[in-house]
Amino acid sequence: MGFREPNQPSNVRVIDLADAPGEKTAWDRPKAQVYLWAIVELLLITNAWQVSSTLRIRALRLFGAEIGDGVIFRPRTRVKFPWKLHIGDRAWIGEGVWFHNQDHIHIGSDVVISQETFLTTGTHAYRRDMSLLTRPILIESGVWITSRCMVLGGVTVGTSALVKPMSLVSEDVAPNTIVGGNPARPLGTRFPTAA
Repeated sequence: MGFREPNQPSNVRVIDLADAPGEKTAWDRPKAQVYLWAIVELLLITNAWQVSSTLRIRALRLFGAEIGDGVIFRPRTRVKFPWKLHIGDRAWIGEGVWFHNQDHIHIGSDVVISQETFLTTGTHAYRRDMSLLTRPILIESGVWITSRCMVLGGVTVGTSALVKPMSLVSEDVAPNTIVGGNPARPLGTRFPTAA
């Protein structure tokens, strides 16, 4: 006999989450490596007391992240799977950025991702069985994603685009475009174009 919420319509389907395919479908590495990464992430990446960007980047590279030269990686960040993270040269990753990368996230050179931004490549088959669905994220060179934004899987943010604070990016952003809002919509041009 299962629990039934008061006033819950009996004719509306509820997916039994006990039968839902789990998130382990995105692991693509041995269980021991995933668990070891969780420990290293806690000690060296998320840890606010670990102030060395160089040490943070070394740990990420050791677990398969591709990170270019001159990258700054601030404390309190999270990376779900470092082997699915690709960052070009001279990128700045702000405090509290969360790469929930169950699929690949590609970040170009000279990109700024500001504080508390959340990038997630996963969603669920919510009309079927809640199985995990993933799509990669591509952030091209020169982009600035300002603080507390959310970028969803399948999105490309074009070269030198700017995403205003607290925006939800659920669709592609054209190069050199300023977007903002929930959902993010074009608001203008970042750099004037030559005539």
